[in-house]
Amino acid sequence: MEKVKVGIIGCGNMGSEHAKKLIAGTVPDMELVAVCDIEQERRDAMHELYPTLKVFDKAEDLMDSGLCDAVIIAVPHYSHPPMVIYALEHGLNVMSEKPAGVYTKQVKEMNEAAKKSDKIFAIMFNQRTNPVYVKLREMIQRGDLGHIKRITWIITNWYRSQAYHDSSSWRSTWKGEGGGTLINQNPHQLDLWQWMFGMPDRIYAKASFGKYYNIEVEDDVMAYFEYDNGTTGEYITSTGEAPGTNRLEIACDMGKVVIENNKMTFYRNIISEREFNKTNTSPFGMPECWECNVPADFSGGEQHVGVLKHFADAILNGGELTAKGEEGLNSLTISNAIHLSAWTGETVDVKNFPDDKYYELLQEKIKNSKVVKNVRHVTVDISNTH
Repeated sequence: MEKVKVGIIGCGNMGSEHAKKLIAGTVPDMELVAVCDIEQERRDAMHELYPTLKVFDKAEDLMDSGLCDAVIIAVPHYSHPPMVIYALEHGLNVMSEKPAGVYTKQVKEMNEAAKKSDKIFAIMFNQRTNPVYVKLREMIQRGDLGHIKRITWIITNWYRSQAYHDSSSWRSTWKGEGGGTLINQNPHQLDLWQWMFGMPDRIYAKASFGKYYNIEVEDDVMAYFEYDNGTTGEYITSTGEAPGTNRLEIACDMGKVVIENNKMTFYRNIISEREFNKTNTSPFGMPECWECNVPADFSGGEQHVGVLKHFADAILNGGELTAKGEEGLNSLTISNAIHLSAWTGETVDVKNFPDDKYYELLQEKIKNSKVVKNVRHVTVDISNTH
């Protein structure tokens, strides 16, 4: 195989962007050969833009065509797992857009299918290519920060107006999207959190549903994370703040790291605070601290293109993926745990997450959800997907 022949399922915002990049040759080892969408208007647009592509109206037909070595799945969230499973069972390598799915029970079934397959399964966590977070992760793994005491991430700078929520009938509903800001905007940050800091052990959260908009899902969230090693975390997110904030702060034995406004600063203690505390005799003593501007590339990195390059390399040469598809379960578990805590008022055990309980409560939300008149791209009956 000289190049990976790929098909894109779903030609909405993300699918059309992937098509544009592949046609432009930004991923040299990939060749786009087919696309699929259930909407005639989008199929016509793709045919007009890229007349050499084979255009399908059913995902299964594209996957059964024999034209592709791999597919990129860019459809509404509920359909990610069933389409991934179908593709893997039919001998295709798969790149799924985030999130992995809507509920953990469904995603665990997808991961089981991936275990049985010898094909490559990846997920589009493109923020893992961001050099700033790569550097922070390296610093943590190297032990530069010492023990992490507290993590606070305020990520409210993705304002979405009512017009956005009204732009598609499936959007911002339990039945169509399966959640709000946690399932739509936040999967990348929740993935980065667990990728850099590990999975929390317990989560307690408060969330507002339709606080700022005429929607039924969450648009404002405050969550408290606990780790067995004593680390705590605060995760604050909203789509109702303008201009909003993106500030990540890590308090640690060796000082404090702050990432904000395209700047990464390490307020570095010359010795660990814990070591200082053992010998200090002054009531108001503090360890000497240096303000260090950490050289970091804030260009964002290769993002989606970088993830697709790694995907192609994994298929052709056995290279390493940016993110294995199975890892999508981690951020979704955090998201589901925040929802579950907000719904019940209870602290949720993340390690022993109650998949069935979450699924049952979600079904109640779906039952009372707005009618979704036109769920774009879905070709699998989600009512039969567990």
